Amino acid sequence: MTILQAAVLGLVQGLAEFLPVSSSGHLLLSRMIMGISDEAAATGAYMMLDVLLHTGTLLAVIVVFWKDWWAILRNPFRSKTLLLLFIASLPALAVVVLFGDIVDQFFTGWFLGVSFLITALFLLVAEWVSDRQTKRADKPSFRHAVVMGLMQAVALLPGVSRSGSTLTGGLLSGLDRKAGAKFAFMMSAPAIVGSLLFEAKDAVEMGYLAELALIPTIVGMVVAAVSGYLAIRFMLKLINRVSLNWFALYVAILGLIVLVLQLLGVPGVPAFVMPAMG
Repeated sequence: MTILQAAVLGLVQGLAEFLPVSSSGHLLLSRMIMGISDEAAATGAYMMLDVLLHTGTLLAVIVVFWKDWWAILRNPFRSKTLLLLFIASLPALAVVVLFGDIVDQFFTGWFLGVSFLITALFLLVAEWVSDRQTKRADKPSFRHAVVMGLMQAVALLPGVSRSGSTLTGGLLSGLDRKAGAKFAFMMSAPAIVGSLLFEAKDAVEMGYLAELALIPTIVGMVVAAVSGYLAIRFMLKLINRVSLNWFALYVAILGLIVLVLQLLGVPGVPAFVMPAMG
């Protein structure tokens, strides 16, 4: 892993985590373009790098919403936001615990083209619903947290945008665009922390951290943090003015291209065949 490769992956992670286009899917595509083999990408070191790049975007979420996090830390047992974030995190946690082995099979990239198309469908639905409902809540409730949590569980599939799917869940459940985007971004924090805790033990025991080059890893995390910060600010500023259909068009075209390449059996692109369960 070179410094340039780490910087590119950090940039992709930071932007795609908060723009509704799927960071996991774009990380897979970036590796393919840079010639990183499936075998290398499947190693524990690269998987740990993904977690650390996500940690970079976690820093962006903390900085942008520091007032909200401070309010939570001051009164954690009376914080409704903390309770809602906990509730919203449960569906994805349940899927990881109960069906983690199955979910892992999708990280080979075989389902990537279809996943991008699923994201496009979610965004089209979100924009359609947003245009037709005028009375919306400006703060998340238990109902919003449950629906957005279920949508976050779907986004465990690489290529399905976490921010896009959770924002769709917020709009479907009656939350306004800005409040939905903010809560969707804050939902990424417990998801990233949970992933870091899950991976940290194995990383230490298996020596994955020792396999990571220090400087490229730090560069990737810093780039992810900075680009993530800019992406959050961009979306919060324009969420009420930008049409989600443009993002839907982008991921739909990308999904179709990937799917065609998969079906044609182009070298370097994962075949559209689910690998056998180990």
